[in-house]
Amino acid sequence: MSDLLHRIAVLKKTAIFSAVYTEDLRVVAEHLDEEVCFKGERLFEINDPSDRVYFVEEGKIGISIDNDPEARAYVSVLGPSDCLGEMGMFDDQPRSATAHVLEDSRLLALDKSKLKGLLISYPNLAMGLLRTLSLRLRKANLAGTIQR
Repeated sequence: MSDLLHRIAVLKKTAIFSAVYTEDLRVVAEHLDEEVCFKGERLFEINDPSDRVYFVEEGKIGISIDNDPEARAYVSVLGPSDCLGEMGMFDDQPRSATAHVLEDSRLLALDKSKLKGLLISYPNLAMGLLRTLSLRLRKANLAGTIQR
């Protein structure tokens, strides 16, 4: 499978791009940078600027929301097909967590400025992301509904 097709497949499996049409993901895939991280590193720390979104190709990343970036109490562990750092792409707030590399990992990264440019240039991509975010909010609302 070509590198571009592989990247499109990775994006399509992530929560943030799952409702985006595959043909619209091509332009995103063309702008991804590959990053390799090693066990024990921190990808980013809480309160760092939110400048990139990451898509896990291989490996594991632990997410901690403790104000101490050294803390290792994980609220989630992310692996292949997961994404992290997506909230800051839209709300311009600093990182809300620290990302610890738990295993050697290969990630695909997308710069915030590139994503914003793509959303302006490709309205169907923006609509797909809005569809995904709406579905995630709907799911969160349903999960918060008390069953009687």
